[in-house]
Amino acid sequence: MLETELVLFKWKQYESEIILLTVSWYLKYSLSYRNLVEMMEERGLYMAHTTIMRWVHQFGPELDKRIRPFLKPTNDSYRTDETYVKVKGQWKYLYRAVDSKGNTIDFMLSENRDAHAARRFFKKAMTSPHNQAPRVITVDKNPAYPTAVQQLKDEKAMNQETLLRQQKYLNNIIEQDHRFIKKIIKPMLGFKSFSTAEKTIAGIEVMHMIKKGQVECFHSSVLSTVKFINKLFGLTA
Repeated sequence: MLETELVLFKWKQYESEIILLTVSWYLKYSLSYRNLVEMMEERGLYMAHTTIMRWVHQFGPELDKRIRPFLKPTNDSYRTDETYVKVKGQWKYLYRAVDSKGNTIDFMLSENRDAHAARRFFKKAMTSPHNQAPRVITVDKNPAYPTAVQQLKDEKAMNQETLLRQQKYLNNIIEQDHRFIKKIIKPMLGFKSFSTAEKTIAGIEVMHMIKKGQVECFHSSVLSTVKFINKLFGLTA
């Protein structure tokens, strides 16, 4: 195990493989923390739900960071939309984009739904190594999108030839893709803070990308998923 991995798992009561398995189950399936506590007790492992919660908050964003170099390239047709996520009893906005084949381009949780947020989201998507610059961006009728796209073109951060289409029916693919994320988030009954929502959603999105087969040289079986995640953290069989 590399030195950075040793730091990540330092002072943890359980083996690193158990921690990563527990985190991946929470992020992949519609489970509450207490569901996982019961599942682990059946395997002779006793842990508090708050312990699992801390693991998720630590390793969710770490999974997102480590998986990026292994993602297959997406195509240049962005299908972009926002969905709602409850944080501290208030609705926040999860910006998401997939390509024309349904592969995840990127995601970003935002306090606001405006041109500034849309601009930040597009900049994030275009700087991720697995994405191409957009040839066409399909969005709904949200008036913030044309403003954001024009700002990026003015800054020369986006190609002038990029076409913006505001045609809702063409975005069915992203609206369908929201369903998986919402299904996983539902048992969580809302997040306690914006920061923990960001960290958890990052991990959920990673598991969704793995499930969709977006990882290079990887077959999406349950066993290979476990092996791949362990490999991301420098753990070998």
